[in-house]
Amino acid sequence: MREVARHDLLTVAPAAWGPLLAQRPDLDGIPHLADWAARGWPVIVRRRVPGEDGALVPAGLPLPPSLGKRRIGLALPPEAVRPRRGVTLAEARATAPAAWHPVLDALLAHGAIHGRAPRVFGGLLWQALTGLSYLSATSDLDLLWPGPVDEAFLDGLAGIAARAPMRLDGEIGLADGFAVNWRELHAAGPGDSVLAKGLERLELRPVPALLTALPPAA
Repeated sequence: MREVARHDLLTVAPAAWGPLLAQRPDLDGIPHLADWAARGWPVIVRRRVPGEDGALVPAGLPLPPSLGKRRIGLALPPEAVRPRRGVTLAEARATAPAAWHPVLDALLAHGAIHGRAPRVFGGLLWQALTGLSYLSATSDLDLLWPGPVDEAFLDGLAGIAARAPMRLDGEIGLADGFAVNWRELHAAGPGDSVLAKGLERLELRPVPALLTALPPAA
């Protein structure tokens, strides 16, 4: 399997799902979990925690708020999973609350201007994938924007966030699989560093290395 990064989606082979759950008696009886893979629902790659087996793929899934929003961590053999394409904001738009749609449209237009199409993660992703209720009136919108980006992109994103009915969170993905929080990058000065999160570790990255001048999208 190709190298994976945080927020990547993985499809688990249904034949492997049952044996994996059998090794986790703490997960017995949790609604939706037994047939999760059979329904075609994916898991998401997370950061590896210290002490985990490096030969296994760190992944997980969140339960909906009605089940306590528990985050279930998994460590999967590479042969049991295959990569799955992420869900774009445009694809997930119809699943979002109607009150969000003007902001989602503004984000899509902003991305088009800068040649950047965001993927969703967090509650909107899981609601779009499963049809279960993950969003509430207080939910955040989590987006993963492909980098690099420039200051104008971040300024525009901050302007949209300032008038949004939800908190606009998310990250800027980097070419090496790391990602940085967009708000932290926007607030940082040219002499600052921001925290970058990768699959295996955290790093501080200087702001100038994370910003670039972008030509307008064609």
